[in-house]
Amino acid sequence: MSYMCDICGKHPSVGNNVSHANNHTKRRWKPNLRKVRAVTRGSVRYIQVCTRCLRSGKVIKPA
Repeated sequence: MSYMCDICGKHPSVGNNVSHANNHTKRRWKPNLRKVRAVTRGSVRYIQVCTRCLRSGKVIKPA
């Protein structure tokens, strides 16, 4: 399973750590994912969702 939001497709982005001496080393920014129970395609199952999708109401939680 990849580290990606099942709703919006957000995934890790890459860039550089830049030190005070201007040294560059690679790093990754990972999305803030949560495993939640949600209604998808008429059935209830666990999906990985970023917190922005949870906050904005894109996830339908079961009763």
